[in-house]
Amino acid sequence: MGYNSLASCITDLEKHGHLIRIKTQVDPYLEMAAIHLRVFENGGPAIFFENIKDSNFPAVSNLFGTLSRSKFIFRDTLDKIKMLVDLKSDPLKALKNPLKYSSAAMTAFSALPWKTSFNAPVKFGQTQISKIPQIINWPLDGGPFVTMPQVYTEDVEKPGIMNANLGMYRIQMGGNEYIQDKEIGLHYQLHRGIGVHQTKANAKGIPLKVSIFVGGPPSHALAAVMPLPEGLSEMTFAGALANRRFRYFYDDQGFCISSDADFVITGTVDPHDNKPEGPFGDHLGYYSLKHPFPLMKVSRVYHRKNAIWSFTVVGRPPQEDTSFGALIHDITGAAIPKEIPGLHEVNAVDAAGVHPLLFAIGSERYTPYLNERKPQEILTIANHILGKSQLSLAKYLFISSKEDNPKLSTHHIDDFLTHILERVDLKSDLHFYTNTTIDTLDYSGSEINSGSKLVIAAAGNKKRDLWKEMPASFSMPKGFHFKMVLPGIIAVDGQEYLNKENAFINIETLNEHLKVYNLDGLVMMVLCDNAEFTSKTINNFVWVTFTRSNPSHDVHGINSFTQNKHWGCKGPLIIDARIKPHHAPILVKDEQVEKRVDALGKKGGSLYGII
Repeated sequence: MGYNSLASCITDLEKHGHLIRIKTQVDPYLEMAAIHLRVFENGGPAIFFENIKDSNFPAVSNLFGTLSRSKFIFRDTLDKIKMLVDLKSDPLKALKNPLKYSSAAMTAFSALPWKTSFNAPVKFGQTQISKIPQIINWPLDGGPFVTMPQVYTEDVEKPGIMNANLGMYRIQMGGNEYIQDKEIGLHYQLHRGIGVHQTKANAKGIPLKVSIFVGGPPSHALAAVMPLPEGLSEMTFAGALANRRFRYFYDDQGFCISSDADFVITGTVDPHDNKPEGPFGDHLGYYSLKHPFPLMKVSRVYHRKNAIWSFTVVGRPPQEDTSFGALIHDITGAAIPKEIPGLHEVNAVDAAGVHPLLFAIGSERYTPYLNERKPQEILTIANHILGKSQLSLAKYLFISSKEDNPKLSTHHIDDFLTHILERVDLKSDLHFYTNTTIDTLDYSGSEINSGSKLVIAAAGNKKRDLWKEMPASFSMPKGFHFKMVLPGIIAVDGQEYLNKENAFINIETLNEHLKVYNLDGLVMMVLCDNAEFTSKTINNFVWVTFTRSNPSHDVHGINSFTQNKHWGCKGPLIIDARIKPHHAPILVKDEQVEKRVDALGKKGGSLYGII
């Protein structure tokens, strides 16, 4: 059986050695986050904070900090959920093997939400936003945030839970221009179901009712981040995964209340009523800056008896949300590839912040009668990917042909890049999408939500041997220095980014110096601020390269040309991944807080050796 509450999950985790308690009073300003980050980095357990400064509520974090613990939490239902996903992809499987899939019917029954009687006065007390743990994770954050919310909205044209949306959109509880306890900020990004609901409410000129659930059975939090098709209720997934129907009721103001949640914040968003939200240290490893986002006017803040606040800390990946992504991939398996003809595998690279870098493998079957393959069908697949829900936020998409290497995997970054770079034709295989949307959190573009995309498609026989070290005859212009990253890739530093005009001079300097060389074994040069750091690990390389560059502005090449509006180059690509003036600040820990956590770790006890 699944858990009926967050408390029951915590009890079970502690019983099996997957949770530690911190009894010492901790400060919600940076200190709790610092402890969480230490524990996560060491592969440690979930953390229960019993004594939080200025709050009577305890809190828990790092529940999903490892994939193994996430699977442990859902150990009784995970296989059944995979079975349902499998059946959705191929319903005929149930007819071919009815005994194997017989349990799917009971799991499907658990997916049906259950409307209970109105019992808020009995089951829930009320509090204020300021009484909730005011957790601030990073020094420049604009205030305390809800970082594990389940934001519930309904379609005003089709009200009811079966047409509702449950999403994990961050909530700013204070700071900026918000009136304490009366207003909070509601931040959501592109391609989110809540946007459809607010659009419809705005068109009717009516407020959008919003309920924010925190806590409850862990399946509810996972449901909020699950990439379900538009129109499919996340509450059904939450019920199936918990093996416990999602219980809910409506209070006397018409707000939907999750009966099993620990906290429920209700309120309304009036059409076009915004206030500045942010900054917030986000999962790309930078701050998302202050921008106008919907203003939610708080109605009530419910909490159950012995409520537990659930939170997480995001930052440069990997973090706890990485395990969320791994679990989602484990559940859905090949579901997305089956929805796009010819697609075999897709991987949003977590180390690069997910949306900035996407790897894919597709079939190349358009001209099997020719000896040499070239990108044709995989370009069609690439277009399909970039039109598919949140996959459309991908900024760089590298796609290869399955037929070239059936054993190739998108989850091995170095091997996949090597495969691509051995085959790519830089004169014809680069395909740009300019003046388009990118991830809201990506500040490499010229303004919020706006940037460009680049598809790099490679198919066919190996075209070159990549250099594993640079030839002795190779040299860089004066003031430039390089480090080898991977075969065929070097990181180059020595020149600070000043402005666009100066950047053009830097590129021209490289071009004039290198265009006389035969550089066939070198395919990519990354212009960066610190070549030593960039080349040190594959994760550093993809994080720097693909979070700090905007393809239309920052991709250059040796001996570049434009022919019939198609851009290409005859020598290596140059990706300018230096930090620019319009980029968001990098997340940096507070030194004084780190020293306090060091001292806490030295006291020994259950934290000794973990932080």
